[in-house]
Amino acid sequence: MAETKIPKATAKRLPIYYRYLNILHDSDKNRVSSTELSEAVKVDSATIRRDFSYFGALGKRGYGYDVDSLLKFFKKILNQDKLTNAALIGVGNLGNALLNFNFHQNSNVRISAAFDVRPDLANTVQSGVPIYPMAELRKQLEDQQIKIVILTVPESVAQNVTDDAVAGGVQGILNFTPLRISVPSNVRVQNVDLTNELQTLIYFLDHYNEED
Repeated sequence: MAETKIPKATAKRLPIYYRYLNILHDSDKNRVSSTELSEAVKVDSATIRRDFSYFGALGKRGYGYDVDSLLKFFKKILNQDKLTNAALIGVGNLGNALLNFNFHQNSNVRISAAFDVRPDLANTVQSGVPIYPMAELRKQLEDQQIKIVILTVPESVAQNVTDDAVAGGVQGILNFTPLRISVPSNVRVQNVDLTNELQTLIYFLDHYNEED
């Protein structure tokens, strides 16, 4: 199937749809309407229909969407039929939480290696994941062919660590640091700034009411 170019906003909603379709499948529901999806995922039905329209005729007028067919389709689109290994760089408080959670329980992503500068962590196994010294970052990424890393290091070293990861062949970075790291054009970065998200939430609570 040819690659489908879709808006970034739509791409961000696809995992939400996929997650709810799994719930429907597990409850033995055969079909679902855009209105039912809308109520469940809190996205208006017109947006859902527009999102789905980028991929062709996924549903039938008067019938809705076949849950199993739609689930299989999004599983392929989101590469859920193969396991993706990721590396965690920085095993501090947040890093430990991510290790304990690990992603293989809920998706096709699994943290398979982690890195930290502390000697007491090097060459140990935490939550089933081997911890390597930071000096081995580039070599291990290359040897294990890991293309995605999760960055939870201090801001002061984030760019240097990013440079090493890119040199090791990384193509995608989930960046939990406040620093907006610089990467080559062929590397994609997804920034997750928890402080900014919380401040945005507080702003909306302070300045918008339910009538807005």
